Amino acid sequence: MNLRGSKFNRIDQNVTEWMARYGLFLLRISISVIFIWFGVLKFFPGASPAESLATRTIEVLTFGLFGEQTILYGLAIWEVAIGLGLLTKRFMREILLLMYLQMAGTLTPIFIFPEEIFHIFPYSLTLEGQYIIKNFVVISAGIVLGATVRGGKLVA
Repeated sequence: MNLRGSKFNRIDQNVTEWMARYGLFLLRISISVIFIWFGVLKFFPGASPAESLATRTIEVLTFGLFGEQTILYGLAIWEVAIGLGLLTKRFMREILLLMYLQMAGTLTPIFIFPEEIFHIFPYSLTLEGQYIIKNFVVISAGIVLGATVRGGKLVA
């Protein structure tokens, strides 16, 4: 019994060390893929499922100052820039600030278009609502990545 416990502990320690060694890298890459992918979709009208809600939200937030195409291309450039910044690990403070601002924007439809976010308020989400709520994970990932800009690391 003791031998098994010892072997399990060695395996567990190795796995934990692997996670500590590669976890931040994988988190940064996966979040960058999300931003690049979703951003590139916005360059092609009709390709992004969030296109309509995103443009209407920005139209409301900017009081109609920008047209739909300007909003979409601006958002596409913004998201791809975030993704490329995360991918290359350059200008991380600035990239994370852009990401937090973009994430704040993605949460605003909860307040300005609740009828499109909730199937049954406050617990049953529409598909758009689920798309928005998953951003809490992205925000948390940004917080974790932000903890590394001054040399923070995961320790096993």
